[in-house]
Amino acid sequence: MSWTVFFVAIFSSMLINNVVLMRFLGVCPFIGVSKKTNSAIGMSMAVLFVMVVASLVSYLLYYLVLVPLNIEYVQTIGFILIIASLVQLVEMFIKKVSKKLYKSLGVYLPLITTNCAILGVAVANISEDFADQYGVFPGLAVAVTTAFGAALGFGLIMFAFSTIRERLEAAVIPEAWKGVPISLITAGIMALAFAGLGGIV
Repeated sequence: MSWTVFFVAIFSSMLINNVVLMRFLGVCPFIGVSKKTNSAIGMSMAVLFVMVVASLVSYLLYYLVLVPLNIEYVQTIGFILIIASLVQLVEMFIKKVSKKLYKSLGVYLPLITTNCAILGVAVANISEDFADQYGVFPGLAVAVTTAFGAALGFGLIMFAFSTIRERLEAAVIPEAWKGVPISLITAGIMALAFAGLGGIV
């Protein structure tokens, strides 16, 4: 298996199949935590850790436990339990290290558990059948790389969107468009720009 596979996995999941703008997953924290750049970066780092580790553990759980026991139908419950456990670890770590970041993330930090982007990437990695294409353990490497690319894409969009929103706060905007409406319009324009990348890979 060549390095090209990993490059394509990162590039594709980061830009072409971006979880937020192309798959519309994880929109809740995307809108809720992107008002300030600092909180957007903090959320992106937390999502990066949870998404990569959750993809790793859920992939192993699926192929080493669920498939041999022929109980693949409980994958969603198992994946959610893994994600919830990881979010608890992240929450405790951030609370211990940075009280300011912990307060700025607020309710959106525990809501990483219900962030459909993380569950969506974990399920997509199973649906893509990387194990059939490359073998179980080489497929694991591709799945983790894909999750890493998706998390980078999430962080890229969060950071870009937060900087745009900070500038919009100082801009002259019609009263009816202030807040969420102009944010959704901006997100739509960003999605159109990313749609232009389709077909590159």
